[in-house]
Amino acid sequence: MKFINLLKKELSELINAQMIIGLVVSLSLFWLMGNVMQSVTKELAEDSKNTNVYVCDMDDSDLTRELLSKLESDGAKVNRVTVNGDDYAAALKGKDFKSFVIIPQGFSDTVESGKKPELISVTKVKSASAFSGMTGGTESSVALINNFVTGKLAGQQGVTEEELGVIESAINVVDQTVVSDKSAKISSSAIIGKITSQNLLLPIIILVLIMMTSQSLIASISNEKIDKTLETLLSAPVSRGSVITAKMLAAAIVALVNAGVMMFGFSAYSKGMTGAVTSDLNVNGILQDNLSTDEAFRQLGLNLGVTDYILVGVQLFITIMICLAISIILGALVNDSKSSQTMLLPIMMMVMIPWFVSMFTDVNSLSTVPKLIVYAIPFTHTFTAIPNLMFGNTTEFWIGLGYQIIVFAVVMFFALRLFKSDKILTMSLNFGQKSRFRRSSKTNED
Repeated sequence: MKFINLLKKELSELINAQMIIGLVVSLSLFWLMGNVMQSVTKELAEDSKNTNVYVCDMDDSDLTRELLSKLESDGAKVNRVTVNGDDYAAALKGKDFKSFVIIPQGFSDTVESGKKPELISVTKVKSASAFSGMTGGTESSVALINNFVTGKLAGQQGVTEEELGVIESAINVVDQTVVSDKSAKISSSAIIGKITSQNLLLPIIILVLIMMTSQSLIASISNEKIDKTLETLLSAPVSRGSVITAKMLAAAIVALVNAGVMMFGFSAYSKGMTGAVTSDLNVNGILQDNLSTDEAFRQLGLNLGVTDYILVGVQLFITIMICLAISIILGALVNDSKSSQTMLLPIMMMVMIPWFVSMFTDVNSLSTVPKLIVYAIPFTHTFTAIPNLMFGNTTEFWIGLGYQIIVFAVVMFFALRLFKSDKILTMSLNFGQKSRFRRSSKTNED
């Protein structure tokens, strides 16, 4: 019963108005970003289906008229644009399109002479955003005109359309991807893309869990130490082991709540990014690719079973326990409210380094010294857990899990010793300054 009361006390301190407001703000930001990305992806999807071709035909020859007629017969909607001299800005002023193609004078003469003709692509830049250059460009128009001109030039050389198709695509590539001792008829880029999309959320979940757990526990211990309530709590008729267990469990519960809310918001954001594309585009080919990728995953043995996910969950639990034990020690070193945020930095570094390394490269492919340094960080093994299980590196997985258990035992041993001694009330990291706690105790003695 005393432990339940301690747990309720810790939860009531951690779950406050500030935390709830922070969660609401985070959800609102994810919702806003999701809606923004949905509008952007919808614009991209509509632009990919757009058949409008804006052309200014300054050559006005039989060849260019044939070209425009061919575009219309192929399903494109040709819109003629008028340009006076080199005043391209006037042609776009007040219009609902932002790019067009100019067929200059002498275009047909150049084609008939067997040379490469020139096109002028005009695009108006309205924004510096990353997505502004992905819509409304002239790429599709230029590609259509290029196909027509290619056919004309090939005809002049006596090359048929069938022969031209062979020349343009002279090699048929059959992709085979090998994983361990299994192979599948699929490109490696498709496999890597599916693995990346599947494993996108796990590193973020790990990052959120570790950061939320550390921050809440460090703040709890440091605040109680600064307010002198920790001294009162430790002198109460309850074991110090129960006190530290209640703190760790409360921090873990709050971290799981925060992570759940963050993942819900992130899933809404991801849905906003992809929803417009999947609803507006013809995705038959995409669905077929996904089905073939799923079959290839099965053939290559990359699908994880229930046992694999249980092992990943166990490793994630050990990771959180390591984080909590380290946070207890770091929280005990705090001597004022400002330094409590600084104490989070060591954990941030131990999380960010393996996250970035595992994101951009395979840790096992590093040279010996960097690999040992990265693997010495206990959180690295959590980020590499799923890849190791996927690719059959079970030895590396079990070594990593065993190493994490040893690290947890060592760190927890020091955390318990610290909590069961009076040093937790007096020790601090001062960087050359006198501890506020020691000064206050000395003043009381005087």
